[in-house]
Amino acid sequence: MSTGRRISRRRMLRQTISGAAAGAVLGCPLLVPRWVWGANDQIGVGIIGCGRRNAQLVIGKGGQGAPPAHARIVAAADVNLKRAAEWGKHYRCAAFQDYRALLERKEVDVVIYATPEHWHYLPCIHACQAGKDIYGEQPLGHTIREGRKMVEAVRKYKRVFQTGEQQRSHPATRKAVELIRNGRIGKVQMVIGYNYPSPFECNFPAQPLPEWLDWDRWCGPNEVVPYHTDLYLSRVPYDREPPFYTYPAEKYAVGPGWMSFRPYSGGELVNWGCHGLSMVHWALDMDHSGPVEIWVEPAEKLEPVVYHLPEKRDRGDAACSRTIINYRYANGVVLRLSSIDPRLGGGATFIGERGRITIFRDGYECDPPGLDEDPLPPDATRVYHSDDHMKNFFDCVVSRKDPIMTVEAGHSVATLCHLGNIARWLGRRLRWDPLKELFPGDDEANAYLDIPRRKGYELPETV
Repeated sequence: MSTGRRISRRRMLRQTISGAAAGAVLGCPLLVPRWVWGANDQIGVGIIGCGRRNAQLVIGKGGQGAPPAHARIVAAADVNLKRAAEWGKHYRCAAFQDYRALLERKEVDVVIYATPEHWHYLPCIHACQAGKDIYGEQPLGHTIREGRKMVEAVRKYKRVFQTGEQQRSHPATRKAVELIRNGRIGKVQMVIGYNYPSPFECNFPAQPLPEWLDWDRWCGPNEVVPYHTDLYLSRVPYDREPPFYTYPAEKYAVGPGWMSFRPYSGGELVNWGCHGLSMVHWALDMDHSGPVEIWVEPAEKLEPVVYHLPEKRDRGDAACSRTIINYRYANGVVLRLSSIDPRLGGGATFIGERGRITIFRDGYECDPPGLDEDPLPPDATRVYHSDDHMKNFFDCVVSRKDPIMTVEAGHSVATLCHLGNIARWLGRRLRWDPLKELFPGDDEANAYLDIPRRKGYELPETV
């Protein structure tokens, strides 16, 4: 797979579903240039990753509304050809097993991708090179170096990019952030976040490989391992192959999936941490910066936890959250991931000189009560206003303005999560330069800024 600026059409079209579905798409090309789009002009949407999360995104579940009426799904791609074909049939659109073929379609103006974490960087970079705007799910990148390259691509090709951190579009969250930024609790001294588990590992036995799944490509930059359903799925159990347009509410998953396993994910620290810690960076105004020091308590290395057979997440989550992660920012604020209150999985408690505010998934609370009763003054600091994360993205596709959760903000939050994992893996105090994005004079720690990659999946030196 090439990450160069040109994408080979011949390679792209190796796995394509054609015929009536593709013909239906060709009947509605986009005729209006992007820069003169109006609210009623058709915007062609390409879906990359046809699993549970993208199903929620397109029908308006999971924290935001659905794409607007003037956006039409015109292509879908997934390494699971059966899923892609189902989307193609339902939306009467082109369907592909290789997302690069989707990017070649002129009628695709924007892409929405919800793929496994290790499959975020290439669709983003290639979409930028193909001139598409992007709604990309959290975390931004699987490594810190990936995230930086994604930022570079978005800015070089002048694309609109919305990071899928929907809490930034919640009105209660916005109010809490504005209260904190405007000193309602006084100077912030400490922030307490949830003690998210780091990833563990698996060595599952081989299962028969479904003929409709390109498992080699699913493994992406990583070594190809034997196929196993409980690695392929994001969480276990859930209805493994329901019709996506009737997808039930997410069931409580007691077993892991790729979201818990290295090298495909950063674990819950990255998956859920990107949401809760997004609230931290938003309230502390750190979307373009980060901590300068990270350490764990107790100061010990995280011992590898390996799943050889499917089992509940309990053992891995407990072992991989034994240590508490601390971050110190240059302004003296300390973020401590020590809480076991599940509400803080979507937020944090901000402790100031005059009180505290706790942000959680659907709201906030003040201590003492009433800290939020008086309105903020007319000259108060305000944060970006958006009540619908998906609509905000499509509005910005038309206006060419930045959306509420920019690629830089997504990178800053994901980096915070990755730094916590690195501190656990090394078990010692680390110094971090948030501008240069490296550990000064620490070759051992800097080795964790990226991962080894198979040939064809390299991170490009330039985008």
